[in-house]
Amino acid sequence: MANKKAATARVSSARPTSGAGRGSSQRPRPSRSVASRNGATRRADEPSPFQVARPVSSFEYCRSLIRDVPDFPTPGIVFKDITPLLASPRALHIVLDGIAERFIGEHIDAIVGIEARGFIFGGALAARLNASFVPVRKPGKLPADVDRVDLVTEYSRDALEMHKKSLQEGARVVVVDDVLATGGTASAAATLVRNQGAYVIGYAFVVELTMLGGRERLLPVRVEACIAYPPA
Repeated sequence: MANKKAATARVSSARPTSGAGRGSSQRPRPSRSVASRNGATRRADEPSPFQVARPVSSFEYCRSLIRDVPDFPTPGIVFKDITPLLASPRALHIVLDGIAERFIGEHIDAIVGIEARGFIFGGALAARLNASFVPVRKPGKLPADVDRVDLVTEYSRDALEMHKKSLQEGARVVVVDDVLATGGTASAAATLVRNQGAYVIGYAFVVELTMLGGRERLLPVRVEACIAYPPA
């Protein structure tokens, strides 16, 4: 019996003390719990599942692949060409995961992608968020009955269309495109969404041209972008 008690004492003394390093005499502090959005609790020192932990250097790598094309599509415009980014599997994953992480934990019913590069990111984002994908296209590209909205972009007058009954009433939608410039195209897409009784709960872009004020045009709805020009 004495040997059994001694063995138990040795095992107990060998257990590490929570919150203290080897040889530390500091008493462990009790962990506090905080409520998350879905009502569950987690320890206060645990990272929130809604925080984006992607290193800034990852997006800087993506930035290094975007090239400037002067005088395209019209003279005086410096076009941000993302095709080299698309050619890099690593960069494409960084951008898609970087956007998806920002909406984890949200209830997203549909991703609305704007023609044409919004299709690239929107379809992949819909798969990551287990949401449907709805295309918004230029006039004459959709085969069935459509809703239409006219708009003025930084380049010209144009219009956007979306199939009627693409969204259920009350659906929660994220509008996706490659670049946020003046915000006119994204705002027009949001009008199509709202005309079908759905809600735009966020916008997501790969690139934001902050000097053109597009974010302010889309507020107070949440706006997410991976890479800003000029850099902050």
